Order: sequence, then structure tokens, then C-alpha cells
Amino acid sequence: MSIQHRFRKFLPVVVDVETGGFNCETDALLEICVIILRMHDNGNLYIHKTIDKKIKPFEGSNIEADALKFLGIDPFDPLRGAENEKTALDEIRYAVKKEVEAEKCTRAILVGHNAHFDLGFLQKAFERNKLKTPFHQFSTFDTVSLGGLAYGHTVLSTLCEKAGLDWDHKAAHSAVYDTTQTAKLFCQIVNTHPSL
Repeated sequence: MSIQHRFRKFLPVVVDVETGGFNCETDALLEICVIILRMHDNGNLYIHKTIDKKIKPFEGSNIEADALKFLGIDPFDPLRGAENEKTALDEIRYAVKKEVEAEKCTRAILVGHNAHFDLGFLQKAFERNKLKTPFHQFSTFDTVSLGGLAYGHTVLSTLCEKAGLDWDHKAAHSAVYDTTQTAKLFCQIVNTHPSL
């Protein structure tokens, strides 16, 4: 089986964003991590490639002090290695589009934990930078719902533990860590519950 046949020609791409608040219209996008998945010949998903971007807040964006305290991010730290939002998104878009074509899919579909939050920030950022998104506009795979079906829980840390995956509370709430754990969880659910 191939990814295109398993997911109706959609390529699942795991995404997590860290932001300056909860409003995708006004709040800064600070970090984004994208994980591209592939499928073994036996039909099992695995993590193929990780793209991690620290992003400079867009001009005029809102950043809530509580959000920064929770995330432990200083968006203006020059050692953070942040780049322009458009540059980061263009690189992500190119990598996802290339994988969509390689897997003979029609488009990417975002996988996330509370996926519509991530999708909203991603869509708004692509729109703000006048870039065409490679992601489906409204459909997602959400590990909150899938985890509720597979393990009877919805909290990411609990779901990882129920699925036999590690969880480091100190590393949580960074885009890379949360995306990696979400990707592992999604792969675990798909690989062990093929009928879901």
C-alpha cells in the first residue's frame, strides 16, 4: 500500500505552531515545525523529514506576555536564529509540494493536535505573505479525535503515555518536540488501528 491509496491521495504532514496568542488574525507566528511522513512497503507510516523554523514576528503583530512566559520564547533574542516569515513559509511550501508530487498525491493534509488551531495560523500566514498553501483548506487529521477513539483520552501527554511513547514535560511546548510527539502518535494510531 502507498500513502496516496491509504489517504485518498492526500499526503499527511504533521504541523505544530507556537504563537504569540490565540488569534490567528492578529497574533505572531513564532515557531513552526513540519514533519513529512512516508510509508514502508508493509503500510506502516514513519517520520521521514523534519523542518523546523524560528520566525520573526510579522510587523504589527500582537504578542501576549502570558504566551511568551508559557512557551519560554524570547521572540527578539538575536541568538534565536529567527528568519523572515515569508522565507520560512516558502521553504516549507516547496518541501511539502515536492513530497506531494513524489508520492503522487493531490495535496497535503495537516495532521495536528487541535489541528484547526495550527491550520488557522498557517493559512493566515500564507495569505499574509501572498503564498499559495499546499495544505487542504479545511480538512485535517486531528490526534485529539483519533486519540479519543484509539485510547479514550485527548491530552497529548496522556495519549503518548497510553500509546507507549515517551513524554518529557520539560521539552513540551516547543514546536519541534510537540510535532515529533504528534507525528509518533499519529503513526502509532494508523499503524496499529488500520480500520480507524
